[in-house]
Amino acid sequence: MSTPTSSSDDLSNDLQDDLTDEDGAVILSAALSERTIVKTSRRSTTALLDNTCSRCGGAGFVVLDVPVSDPDFGKAVPCVCRRQELLEKRVRALQERSSLTALQWLTFENFIQEPSHLAPSIAYNVHRAYDTCVYYAQEPDGWLVVTGTYGCGKTHLAAAIANARVAMGEPPIFMVIPDLLDHLRAAYNPQSETRYDELFDQLRNTPLLVLDDLGTQSSTPWAQEKLFQLLNHRYIARLPTVITTNQRIDELEPRLRSRLHDPNLVTVFAIVAPDFRTGKNASQTTLSTLHLYEDKSFENFDLRRNELTGPEYLNLQEHVNRCVHFADQPQGWLVLAGTYGCGKTHLAAAIANKVLARAGDEDAAMFVVVPDLLDHLRSAFSPQSSMSYDRLFDAIKNSPMLVLDDLGTESATPWAKEKLFQLLNYRYSALLPTVITTSSTPNEIEPWLRTRMFDIARCQFCGIDASAYRRSRAENAPRPRRKP
Repeated sequence: MSTPTSSSDDLSNDLQDDLTDEDGAVILSAALSERTIVKTSRRSTTALLDNTCSRCGGAGFVVLDVPVSDPDFGKAVPCVCRRQELLEKRVRALQERSSLTALQWLTFENFIQEPSHLAPSIAYNVHRAYDTCVYYAQEPDGWLVVTGTYGCGKTHLAAAIANARVAMGEPPIFMVIPDLLDHLRAAYNPQSETRYDELFDQLRNTPLLVLDDLGTQSSTPWAQEKLFQLLNHRYIARLPTVITTNQRIDELEPRLRSRLHDPNLVTVFAIVAPDFRTGKNASQTTLSTLHLYEDKSFENFDLRRNELTGPEYLNLQEHVNRCVHFADQPQGWLVLAGTYGCGKTHLAAAIANKVLARAGDEDAAMFVVVPDLLDHLRSAFSPQSSMSYDRLFDAIKNSPMLVLDDLGTESATPWAKEKLFQLLNYRYSALLPTVITTSSTPNEIEPWLRTRMFDIARCQFCGIDASAYRRSRAENAPRPRRKP
Protein backbone atom coordinates (compact mmCIF):
# COMPACT_ATOMS: atom_id res chain seq x y z
CA MET A 1 0.00 0.00 0.00
CA SER A 2 1.40 3.38 -0.97
CA THR A 3 2.36 5.84 1.70
CA PRO A 4 -0.31 8.52 2.21
CA THR A 5 0.54 12.00 1.09
CA SER A 6 0.67 14.90 3.50
CA SER A 7 -2.76 15.99 2.38
CA SER A 8 -4.08 12.53 3.13
CA ASP A 9 -2.46 12.70 6.55
CA ASP A 10 -4.13 16.03 7.18
CA LEU A 11 -7.41 14.59 6.03
CA SER A 12 -7.01 11.61 8.34
CA ASN A 13 -6.24 13.89 11.29
CA ASP A 14 -9.18 16.13 10.47
CA LEU A 15 -11.43 13.12 10.26
CA GLN A 16 -10.11 11.77 13.51
CA ASP A 17 -11.00 15.06 15.24
CA ASP A 18 -14.35 15.28 13.52
CA LEU A 19 -15.41 11.69 14.08
CA THR A 20 -14.31 11.29 17.69
CA ASP A 21 -16.73 12.27 20.47
CA GLU A 22 -16.07 12.76 24.16
CA ASP A 23 -16.43 9.03 24.87
CA GLY A 24 -13.73 8.04 22.36
CA ALA A 25 -16.20 6.61 19.84
CA VAL A 26 -15.32 6.93 16.14
CA ILE A 27 -16.89 5.79 12.91
CA LEU A 28 -13.91 3.65 11.98
CA SER A 29 -10.55 2.97 13.56
CA ALA A 30 -7.71 5.28 12.51
CA ALA A 31 -5.77 2.14 11.64
CA LEU A 32 -8.05 1.58 8.62
CA SER A 33 -6.78 2.32 5.15
CA GLU A 34 -6.62 5.79 3.62
CA ARG A 35 -9.14 4.73 1.01
CA THR A 36 -11.64 3.72 3.67
CA ILE A 37 -11.18 6.99 5.52
CA VAL A 38 -11.70 8.95 2.32
CA LYS A 39 -14.90 7.05 1.62
CA THR A 40 -16.05 7.77 5.13
CA SER A 41 -15.22 11.42 4.69
CA ARG A 42 -17.24 11.63 1.49
CA ARG A 43 -20.16 9.88 3.14
CA SER A 44 -20.01 12.24 6.10
CA THR A 45 -19.88 15.25 3.76
CA THR A 46 -22.94 13.98 1.95
CA ALA A 47 -24.60 13.39 5.29
CA LEU A 48 -23.97 16.99 6.32
CA LEU A 49 -25.67 18.19 3.13
CA ASP A 50 -28.60 15.91 3.94
CA ASN A 51 -28.81 17.26 7.52
CA THR A 52 -27.90 13.86 8.91
CA CYS A 53 -25.31 13.13 11.58
CA SER A 54 -21.72 13.84 10.53
CA ARG A 55 -20.40 11.17 12.90
CA CYS A 56 -22.35 8.14 11.77
CA GLY A 57 -23.67 9.37 8.42
CA GLY A 58 -27.18 8.48 9.49
CA ALA A 59 -26.34 4.89 10.43
CA GLY A 60 -26.99 5.60 14.10
CA PHE A 61 -24.00 3.58 15.33
CA VAL A 62 -20.22 4.05 15.57
CA VAL A 63 -17.34 1.67 16.25
CA LEU A 64 -15.28 2.10 19.39
CA ASP A 65 -11.66 3.14 18.87
CA VAL A 66 -10.03 0.57 21.15
CA PRO A 67 -7.03 -1.76 20.80
CA VAL A 68 -7.54 -5.12 19.12
CA SER A 69 -6.95 -6.82 22.46
CA ASP A 70 -9.91 -4.99 24.02
CA PRO A 71 -13.09 -7.11 24.35
CA ASP A 72 -15.09 -4.24 22.85
CA PHE A 73 -12.94 -4.04 19.71
CA GLY A 74 -15.19 -3.84 16.67
CA LYS A 75 -18.27 -3.34 18.81
CA ALA A 76 -20.87 -0.92 17.47
CA VAL A 77 -22.43 1.48 19.95
CA PRO A 78 -25.17 4.10 19.55
CA CYS A 79 -23.95 7.38 18.15
CA VAL A 80 -24.33 10.62 20.07
CA CYS A 81 -27.18 11.57 17.75
CA ARG A 82 -29.16 8.58 18.97
CA ARG A 83 -28.43 8.84 22.67
CA GLN A 84 -31.05 11.49 23.38
CA GLU A 85 -33.54 9.61 21.23
CA LEU A 86 -32.82 6.38 23.10
CA LEU A 87 -33.00 8.15 26.44
CA GLU A 88 -36.38 9.65 25.58
CA LYS A 89 -37.55 6.24 24.41
CA ARG A 90 -36.48 4.62 27.68
CA VAL A 91 -38.13 7.39 29.71
CA ARG A 92 -41.36 6.89 27.74
CA ALA A 93 -41.12 3.16 28.41
CA LEU A 94 -40.61 3.84 32.11
CA GLN A 95 -43.55 6.23 32.14
CA GLU A 96 -45.69 3.56 30.52
CA ARG A 97 -44.71 1.16 33.30
CA SER A 98 -45.58 3.74 35.93
CA SER A 99 -49.00 4.30 37.43
CA LEU A 100 -49.61 7.63 35.71
CA THR A 101 -51.31 6.09 32.68
CA ALA A 102 -53.99 4.66 34.95
CA LEU A 103 -54.23 7.96 36.85
CA GLN A 104 -54.75 10.32 33.91
CA TRP A 105 -58.20 11.16 35.23
CA LEU A 106 -56.76 12.59 38.49
CA THR A 107 -56.44 16.30 37.76
CA PHE A 108 -56.74 19.56 39.63
CA GLU A 109 -60.03 20.21 37.82
CA ASN A 110 -61.81 17.24 39.40
CA PHE A 111 -60.24 17.53 42.86
CA ILE A 112 -62.76 18.61 45.50
CA GLN A 113 -61.07 21.65 46.97
CA GLU A 114 -63.33 22.16 49.99
CA PRO A 115 -65.31 18.96 50.77
CA SER A 116 -68.69 19.97 52.17
CA HIS A 117 -68.87 16.97 54.52
CA LEU A 118 -65.78 18.12 56.44
CA ALA A 119 -65.54 20.62 59.25
CA PRO A 120 -64.61 24.13 58.04
CA SER A 121 -61.11 23.97 59.52
CA ILE A 122 -60.42 20.64 57.78
CA ALA A 123 -61.93 21.81 54.50
CA TYR A 124 -59.66 24.87 54.67
CA ASN A 125 -56.66 22.58 55.20
CA VAL A 126 -57.59 20.59 52.08
CA HIS A 127 -57.98 23.80 50.09
CA ARG A 128 -54.52 24.95 51.18
CA ALA A 129 -53.08 21.58 50.10
CA TYR A 130 -54.71 22.08 46.70
CA ASP A 131 -53.29 25.61 46.33
CA THR A 132 -49.82 24.41 47.36
CA CYS A 133 -49.81 21.65 44.74
CA VAL A 134 -51.19 23.88 41.96
CA TYR A 135 -48.45 26.43 42.66
CA TYR A 136 -45.78 23.71 42.63
CA ALA A 137 -47.05 22.27 39.34
CA GLN A 138 -46.62 25.62 37.59
CA GLU A 139 -42.88 25.64 38.21
CA PRO A 140 -41.51 22.66 40.18
CA ASP A 141 -38.72 23.77 42.47
CA GLY A 142 -37.29 21.86 45.41
CA TRP A 143 -39.13 19.01 47.09
CA LEU A 144 -42.80 18.80 48.05
CA VAL A 145 -43.74 16.18 50.65
CA VAL A 146 -47.46 15.57 51.25
CA THR A 147 -48.44 13.56 54.32
CA GLY A 148 -51.78 12.34 55.61
CA THR A 149 -53.92 9.32 56.33
CA TYR A 150 -55.16 6.81 53.77
CA GLY A 151 -57.62 8.25 51.27
CA CYS A 152 -57.15 11.91 52.22
CA GLY A 153 -56.27 12.98 48.65
CA LYS A 154 -52.45 12.77 48.61
CA THR A 155 -52.22 10.54 45.53
CA HIS A 156 -54.83 12.60 43.66
CA LEU A 157 -52.83 15.78 44.19
CA ALA A 158 -49.50 14.13 43.31
CA ALA A 159 -50.99 12.67 40.12
CA ALA A 160 -52.56 16.06 39.32
CA ILE A 161 -49.11 17.66 39.50
CA ALA A 162 -47.72 15.01 37.15
CA ASN A 163 -50.66 15.31 34.72
CA ALA A 164 -50.33 19.09 34.70
CA ARG A 165 -46.68 18.77 33.71
CA VAL A 166 -47.66 16.31 30.94
CA ALA A 167 -50.08 18.91 29.59
CA MET A 168 -47.21 21.41 29.56
CA GLY A 169 -45.12 19.06 27.44
CA GLU A 170 -42.75 18.09 30.26
CA PRO A 171 -43.89 14.65 31.41
CA PRO A 172 -42.37 13.51 34.72
CA ILE A 173 -41.83 10.01 36.00
CA PHE A 174 -44.58 8.96 38.43
CA MET A 175 -43.93 5.78 40.43
CA VAL A 176 -45.55 4.03 43.37
CA ILE A 177 -42.51 3.15 45.45
CA PRO A 178 -43.14 -0.61 45.79
CA ASP A 179 -43.57 -0.75 41.98
CA LEU A 180 -40.37 1.23 41.50
CA LEU A 181 -38.42 -1.28 43.58
CA ASP A 182 -39.97 -4.14 41.61
CA HIS A 183 -38.78 -2.54 38.35
CA LEU A 184 -35.27 -2.16 39.75
CA ARG A 185 -35.19 -5.81 40.82
CA ALA A 186 -36.45 -6.93 37.39
CA ALA A 187 -33.72 -4.89 35.67
CA TYR A 188 -31.12 -7.31 37.08
CA ASN A 189 -32.54 -9.99 34.80
CA PRO A 190 -30.27 -10.55 31.74
CA GLN A 191 -33.38 -10.68 29.55
CA SER A 192 -34.55 -7.25 30.72
CA GLU A 193 -34.94 -4.69 27.93
CA THR A 194 -33.47 -2.00 30.20
CA ARG A 195 -30.30 -2.48 32.16
CA TYR A 196 -30.40 -1.75 35.88
CA ASP A 197 -27.84 1.07 35.72
CA GLU A 198 -29.71 2.77 32.85
CA LEU A 199 -33.03 2.56 34.67
CA PHE A 200 -31.60 3.80 37.95
CA ASP A 201 -29.85 6.67 36.18
CA GLN A 202 -33.13 7.74 34.57
CA LEU A 203 -34.85 7.80 37.95
CA ARG A 204 -32.04 9.73 39.59
CA ASN A 205 -31.80 12.41 36.92
CA THR A 206 -35.30 12.84 35.51
CA PRO A 207 -36.30 16.55 35.69
CA LEU A 208 -39.30 15.77 37.92
CA LEU A 209 -39.84 12.57 39.91
CA VAL A 210 -43.12 11.86 41.71
CA LEU A 211 -42.95 9.06 44.31
CA ASP A 212 -46.22 7.83 45.81
CA ASP A 213 -46.62 5.95 49.11
CA LEU A 214 -43.19 6.29 50.69
CA GLY A 215 -43.07 3.89 53.64
CA THR A 216 -45.27 1.15 52.18
CA GLN A 217 -42.31 -0.68 50.65
CA SER A 218 -40.71 -3.71 52.27
CA SER A 219 -38.08 -2.50 54.70
CA THR A 220 -35.29 -4.78 53.51
CA PRO A 221 -31.73 -3.44 53.63
CA TRP A 222 -31.62 -3.53 49.83
CA ALA A 223 -34.84 -1.51 49.46
CA GLN A 224 -33.68 1.05 52.03
CA GLU A 225 -30.32 1.37 50.32
CA LYS A 226 -31.81 1.89 46.85
CA LEU A 227 -34.26 4.52 48.09
CA PHE A 228 -31.51 6.34 49.94
CA GLN A 229 -29.24 6.32 46.88
CA LEU A 230 -32.05 7.62 44.70
CA LEU A 231 -33.25 10.36 47.04
CA ASN A 232 -29.79 11.33 48.21
CA HIS A 233 -28.70 11.93 44.59
CA ARG A 234 -31.74 14.09 43.92
CA TYR A 235 -31.22 15.88 47.24
CA ILE A 236 -27.62 16.77 46.44
CA ALA A 237 -28.54 17.78 42.87
CA ARG A 238 -31.58 19.76 44.15
CA LEU A 239 -33.79 18.06 41.56
CA PRO A 240 -37.57 18.66 41.86
CA THR A 241 -39.23 15.74 43.64
CA VAL A 242 -42.75 15.09 44.95
CA ILE A 243 -43.27 12.51 47.71
CA THR A 244 -46.45 11.28 49.39
CA THR A 245 -46.46 9.22 52.57
CA ASN A 246 -48.88 7.90 55.18
CA GLN A 247 -46.13 7.92 57.77
CA ARG A 248 -44.95 10.67 60.04
CA ILE A 249 -41.64 12.13 58.91
CA ASP A 250 -40.11 11.27 62.29
CA GLU A 251 -40.85 7.58 61.70
CA LEU A 252 -38.95 7.32 58.43
CA GLU A 253 -35.46 5.93 58.05
CA PRO A 254 -33.07 8.39 59.80
CA ARG A 255 -31.02 9.24 56.70
CA LEU A 256 -34.17 10.13 54.73
CA ARG A 257 -35.69 11.92 57.71
CA SER A 258 -32.74 14.30 58.00
CA ARG A 259 -33.10 15.31 54.35
CA LEU A 260 -36.87 15.73 54.53
CA HIS A 261 -36.38 18.11 57.47
CA ASP A 262 -34.28 20.50 55.36
CA PRO A 263 -36.41 23.70 55.17
CA ASN A 264 -34.17 25.15 52.47
CA LEU A 265 -35.23 22.47 49.99
CA VAL A 266 -38.27 20.63 51.32
CA THR A 267 -41.84 21.84 51.82
CA VAL A 268 -43.90 19.47 53.97
CA PHE A 269 -47.69 19.76 53.88
CA ALA A 270 -49.83 17.65 56.23
CA ILE A 271 -53.39 16.96 55.07
CA VAL A 272 -55.53 16.45 58.17
CA ALA A 273 -58.70 15.28 56.35
CA PRO A 274 -60.05 11.76 57.01
CA ASP A 275 -60.51 9.11 54.34
CA PHE A 276 -62.31 10.71 51.33
CA ARG A 277 -63.45 7.30 50.14
CA THR A 278 -65.63 6.68 53.19
CA GLY A 279 -66.63 10.30 53.61
CA LYS A 280 -66.15 10.03 57.36
CA ASN A 281 -63.70 9.08 60.08
CA ALA A 282 -64.11 5.34 60.50
CA SER A 283 -62.59 5.41 63.98
CA GLN A 284 -65.23 7.86 65.25
CA THR A 285 -67.91 5.27 65.94
CA THR A 286 -65.57 2.80 67.66
CA LEU A 287 -63.37 5.12 69.71
CA SER A 288 -65.05 8.44 70.45
CA THR A 289 -67.44 8.41 73.42
CA LEU A 290 -68.80 11.91 72.92
CA HIS A 291 -72.29 10.49 72.44
CA LEU A 292 -72.23 9.54 76.15
CA TYR A 293 -71.86 13.21 77.02
CA GLU A 294 -74.28 14.72 74.50
CA ASP A 295 -76.23 16.33 77.36
CA LYS A 296 -73.20 18.30 78.56
CA SER A 297 -73.29 21.98 77.61
CA PHE A 298 -72.22 25.33 78.95
CA GLU A 299 -75.85 26.21 79.60
CA ASN A 300 -76.36 23.39 82.11
CA PHE A 301 -72.95 23.69 83.77
CA ASP A 302 -73.45 24.48 87.46
CA LEU A 303 -71.13 27.18 88.78
CA ARG A 304 -72.22 26.30 92.36
CA ARG A 305 -72.47 29.92 93.45
CA ASN A 306 -73.85 28.97 96.88
CA GLU A 307 -71.46 26.08 97.43
CA LEU A 308 -67.99 27.39 96.63
CA THR A 309 -65.94 29.98 98.42
CA GLY A 310 -65.61 33.35 96.75
CA PRO A 311 -62.10 32.69 95.30
CA GLU A 312 -63.13 29.20 94.12
CA TYR A 313 -66.23 30.58 92.39
CA LEU A 314 -64.30 33.35 90.63
CA ASN A 315 -61.63 30.86 89.57
CA LEU A 316 -64.23 28.48 88.13
CA GLN A 317 -66.15 31.26 86.38
CA GLU A 318 -62.92 32.52 84.75
CA HIS A 319 -62.09 29.07 83.38
CA VAL A 320 -65.65 28.49 82.12
CA ASN A 321 -65.39 31.74 80.16
CA ARG A 322 -62.08 30.60 78.68
CA CYS A 323 -63.68 27.29 77.65
CA VAL A 324 -66.56 29.11 75.94
CA HIS A 325 -64.12 31.31 74.05
CA PHE A 326 -62.04 28.27 73.05
CA ALA A 327 -65.16 26.49 71.74
CA ASP A 328 -65.96 29.54 69.60
CA GLN A 329 -62.40 29.82 68.24
CA PRO A 330 -60.53 26.53 68.73
CA GLN A 331 -56.80 27.19 68.46
CA GLY A 332 -53.88 25.37 70.04
CA TRP A 333 -54.33 23.51 73.31
CA LEU A 334 -56.57 23.95 76.35
CA VAL A 335 -55.66 22.04 79.51
CA LEU A 336 -58.20 21.62 82.33
CA ALA A 337 -56.50 20.51 85.53
CA GLY A 338 -58.15 19.90 88.87
CA THR A 339 -59.32 17.32 91.35
CA TYR A 340 -61.64 14.47 90.41
CA GLY A 341 -65.26 15.59 89.93
CA CYS A 342 -64.55 19.34 89.73
CA GLY A 343 -66.24 19.70 86.31
CA LYS A 344 -63.33 19.17 83.91
CA THR A 345 -65.01 16.43 81.86
CA HIS A 346 -68.29 18.40 81.66
CA LEU A 347 -66.48 21.46 80.30
CA ALA A 348 -64.40 19.41 77.84
CA ALA A 349 -67.52 17.67 76.53
CA ALA A 350 -69.34 21.01 76.29
CA ILE A 351 -66.52 22.35 74.10
CA ALA A 352 -66.67 19.31 71.82
CA ASN A 353 -70.47 19.39 71.59
CA LYS A 354 -70.46 23.08 70.66
CA VAL A 355 -67.83 22.51 67.96
CA LEU A 356 -69.78 19.53 66.60
CA ALA A 357 -73.09 21.45 66.57
CA ARG A 358 -71.55 24.39 64.74
CA ALA A 359 -69.88 22.16 62.13
CA GLY A 360 -72.91 19.91 61.67
CA ASP A 361 -70.54 16.99 61.24
CA GLU A 362 -69.97 14.10 63.64
CA ASP A 363 -66.32 13.94 62.56
CA ALA A 364 -65.65 17.52 63.69
CA ALA A 365 -64.70 16.45 67.23
CA MET A 366 -63.45 13.30 68.92
CA PHE A 367 -63.77 12.64 72.66
CA VAL A 368 -61.48 9.91 74.00
CA VAL A 369 -60.68 8.69 77.51
CA VAL A 370 -56.91 8.14 77.53
CA PRO A 371 -56.87 4.56 78.93
CA ASP A 372 -59.49 3.58 76.32
CA LEU A 373 -57.37 5.18 73.61
CA LEU A 374 -54.37 3.04 74.53
CA ASP A 375 -56.53 -0.10 74.68
CA HIS A 376 -57.80 0.58 71.15
CA LEU A 377 -54.28 1.12 69.86
CA ARG A 378 -53.11 -2.15 71.42
CA SER A 379 -56.04 -4.10 69.96
CA ALA A 380 -55.33 -2.62 66.50
CA PHE A 381 -52.18 -4.74 66.35
CA SER A 382 -54.34 -7.87 66.23
CA PRO A 383 -54.74 -9.49 62.78
CA GLN A 384 -58.48 -9.69 63.48
CA SER A 385 -58.76 -5.92 64.01
CA SER A 386 -61.19 -4.19 61.64
CA MET A 387 -58.83 -1.20 61.38
CA SER A 388 -55.05 -1.24 61.12
CA TYR A 389 -52.98 0.41 63.83
CA ASP A 390 -51.53 2.99 61.42
CA ARG A 391 -54.92 4.03 60.12
CA LEU A 392 -56.42 4.29 63.61
CA PHE A 393 -53.50 6.30 64.95
CA ASP A 394 -53.55 8.66 61.96
CA ALA A 395 -57.30 9.22 62.38
CA ILE A 396 -56.78 10.21 66.02
CA LYS A 397 -53.79 12.45 65.53
CA ASN A 398 -55.46 14.29 62.63
CA SER A 399 -58.87 14.74 64.23
CA PRO A 400 -60.10 18.35 63.73
CA MET A 401 -60.80 18.60 67.46
CA LEU A 402 -59.47 16.05 69.95
CA VAL A 403 -60.48 15.82 73.60
CA LEU A 404 -58.26 13.60 75.75
CA ASP A 405 -60.02 12.94 79.06
CA ASP A 406 -58.28 11.75 82.22
CA LEU A 407 -54.67 12.04 81.10
CA GLY A 408 -52.47 10.56 83.82
CA THR A 409 -54.72 7.64 84.74
CA GLU A 410 -53.24 5.38 82.05
CA SER A 411 -50.62 2.72 82.73
CA ALA A 412 -47.23 4.36 82.64
CA THR A 413 -45.51 1.75 80.50
CA PRO A 414 -42.75 2.84 78.08
CA TRP A 415 -45.02 1.90 75.16
CA ALA A 416 -47.91 4.02 76.50
CA LYS A 417 -45.59 6.97 77.10
CA GLU A 418 -44.19 6.67 73.58
CA LYS A 419 -47.65 6.58 71.93
CA LEU A 420 -48.88 9.58 73.91
CA PHE A 421 -45.73 11.49 73.09
CA GLN A 422 -46.09 10.76 69.35
CA LEU A 423 -49.75 11.78 69.41
CA LEU A 424 -49.43 14.96 71.43
CA ASN A 425 -46.15 16.08 69.93
CA TYR A 426 -47.70 15.85 66.44
CA ARG A 427 -50.78 17.85 67.43
CA TYR A 428 -48.63 20.39 69.26
CA SER A 429 -46.39 20.91 66.25
CA ALA A 430 -49.35 21.06 63.84
CA LEU A 431 -51.30 23.47 66.10
CA LEU A 432 -54.34 21.18 65.99
CA PRO A 433 -57.08 22.08 68.52
CA THR A 434 -56.71 19.79 71.53
CA VAL A 435 -58.41 19.72 74.95
CA ILE A 436 -56.78 17.77 77.77
CA THR A 437 -58.21 17.04 81.20
CA THR A 438 -56.02 15.78 84.00
CA SER A 439 -56.13 15.32 87.76
CA SER A 440 -52.35 15.22 87.99
CA THR A 441 -50.40 18.08 89.48
CA PRO A 442 -47.84 19.80 87.24
CA ASN A 443 -45.00 18.01 89.04
CA GLU A 444 -46.59 14.64 88.27
CA ILE A 445 -46.80 15.32 84.52
CA GLU A 446 -44.03 14.07 82.22
CA PRO A 447 -41.45 16.86 81.64
CA TRP A 448 -41.83 16.78 77.82
CA LEU A 449 -45.60 17.27 78.20
CA ARG A 450 -45.33 19.83 80.98
CA THR A 451 -43.20 22.13 78.82
CA ARG A 452 -45.85 22.03 76.11
CA MET A 453 -48.73 22.59 78.54
CA PHE A 454 -47.08 25.73 79.88
CA ASP A 455 -46.17 27.15 76.49
CA ILE A 456 -48.35 30.26 76.64
CA ALA A 457 -47.97 30.81 72.89
CA ARG A 458 -49.78 27.55 72.10
CA CYS A 459 -51.58 26.43 75.23
CA GLN A 460 -53.99 27.75 77.86
CA PHE A 461 -53.58 26.06 81.23
CA CYS A 462 -56.67 26.23 83.43
CA GLY A 463 -56.07 25.12 87.02
CA ILE A 464 -59.51 24.64 88.57
CA ASP A 465 -59.47 25.22 92.34
CA ALA A 466 -63.06 24.07 92.95
CA SER A 467 -63.72 20.92 94.95
CA ALA A 468 -65.54 17.89 93.58
CA TYR A 469 -69.16 18.18 92.38
CA ARG A 470 -70.08 14.88 93.87
CA ARG A 471 -69.60 15.98 97.46
CA SER A 472 -70.90 18.92 99.41
CA ARG A 473 -68.62 21.48 100.99
CA ALA A 474 -69.38 19.96 104.37
CA GLU A 475 -68.15 16.58 103.10
CA ASN A 476 -65.06 18.23 101.65
CA ALA A 477 -64.23 19.95 104.90
CA PRO A 478 -61.61 18.20 107.03
CA ARG A 479 -63.18 16.03 109.71
CA PRO A 480 -62.13 16.62 113.32
CA ARG A 481 -59.99 13.91 114.79
CA ARG A 482 -61.50 11.69 117.45
CA LYS A 483 -60.04 12.03 120.90
CA PRO A 484 -58.34 8.91 122.09
